[in-house]
Amino acid sequence: MEEIMESMSNEKMQFAVLIDADNISSKYAVTIFEELEKYGMTSYRRIYGNWSKGNGWSEALLLEHSIMPVQQFSYTTGKNATDMAMVIDAMDILYKNKVQGFCLVTSDSDFTRLAMRLREENMFVLGMGESKTPLALTRACNKFIHLNLVAEQNLEMGIAAGTGNVVEGRSFGGEKNVKAGAEGGIMDTASAEVQNVTSLAEVRQVILALINENGGRQVDLAQLGNRLNDKFTDFDVRNYGYSKLSTMIDQELQDLHVKKISNQYYVERSSTLTKEELEREICHMIEKNGGMVENLASLNDELHKKYKQLDFKQFGYSRISSFLRSLGSVTVHENEVYLKR
Repeated sequence: MEEIMESMSNEKMQFAVLIDADNISSKYAVTIFEELEKYGMTSYRRIYGNWSKGNGWSEALLLEHSIMPVQQFSYTTGKNATDMAMVIDAMDILYKNKVQGFCLVTSDSDFTRLAMRLREENMFVLGMGESKTPLALTRACNKFIHLNLVAEQNLEMGIAAGTGNVVEGRSFGGEKNVKAGAEGGIMDTASAEVQNVTSLAEVRQVILALINENGGRQVDLAQLGNRLNDKFTDFDVRNYGYSKLSTMIDQELQDLHVKKISNQYYVERSSTLTKEELEREICHMIEKNGGMVENLASLNDELHKKYKQLDFKQFGYSRISSFLRSLGSVTVHENEVYLKR
């Protein structure tokens, strides 16, 4: 992500912004263009919908953001004519060769194929929509921004900066996010919508994989941020209620730790468990069981009871059986484990 932003800083990308008014609320207007400023300039700003019906996008709002409305009647019940109008305009703009990127503002998965087609033409595709957006569309874009989560975090940061109100708690993945309101009340920001956002478990696995690639040693935080952005098109710490990646890791991923060395930040495992220590514990468990364990699953369960954050991937193995076979003190035969004589 940082490499993309650096290359853009030298010469601003020209974007075509296409908004699906049938699918995106007008309350995100400011957020859309604030986020887009980080990526480039806008040559085209168009919004598609049936303007004979109220959709919240007022004339004043369109004028404020210089957005050109495109009228599209619904000729057939049950069909979304807006989709077709956006696709036709996108292809017309593409072949004029006046832009380097497209910003598709929609949560409708029907635009997945359009995003893929634009990327085939070497266009940078920035997607924006709510966190209910199907993964097919978010993965089809180079980058995808969840407007509801980003807008909420921006509002929270604005309140904190302007009034000094303290965030009482934040959570993710179905639990309630509770904050102190402007008058001391409690505001529940949990949404009934399904949130198709990259899970913290997936984030953790990528971090552990990068640490493993580095021989189990600490990794640079900036390098880690780039890996997460490359892996997940929708990754943004604001999705989880944070403004800094370092804070998110320290607060949400208990088996990982961020430390500062000479103005550089690094991420490492919190656990100091070594392979040698784990091998000694395994031998002790087998010895207590009479020198043999008949079921690998039972040994695995006992190890995880003792070491809550144990993950064999941190030693370079995907399964306990592979890890055990690498040890010189035990023998694995089918589902049984013996101490070597």
